[in-house]
Amino acid sequence: MSTAIIPVAKFRMGRIVATPNALAHLTAEEILTAIRRHQGGDWGDLDAEDRTANETALAHGGRLLSVYPAANGTRFWLITESDRAVSTVLLPEDY
Repeated sequence: MSTAIIPVAKFRMGRIVATPNALAHLTAEEILTAIRRHQGGDWGDLDAEDRTANETALAHGGRLLSVYPAANGTRFWLITESDRAVSTVLLPEDY
C-alpha cells in the first residue's frame, strides 16, 4: 500500500501530450509523477523568478512551466498553455 500524498489540483491541464523525444527518454511513471506535481503547484527545479511567474500566471492567467529531472539524468519540461487547453511534456531541445 502506497502512502504517497497526492496534491490537490490547482488548475486544469487540458489535453496532455508529449513529444516523441520525451516519450523515448522518460518512463510513464516519471511523466505521471510530473503531471501530479505540476498540477499541484510543485514547479520542480525552477529559479525564484520563474516560480513567481508561475504563481502570477496561476492567479491571473498565463503559461505555466515546470522542470523535472528523470532518473536517467534527463531534464524535462511540462508546459501548460495559458488557456489551459493543452499541457505538453517535452525535453528542452524539443522547444
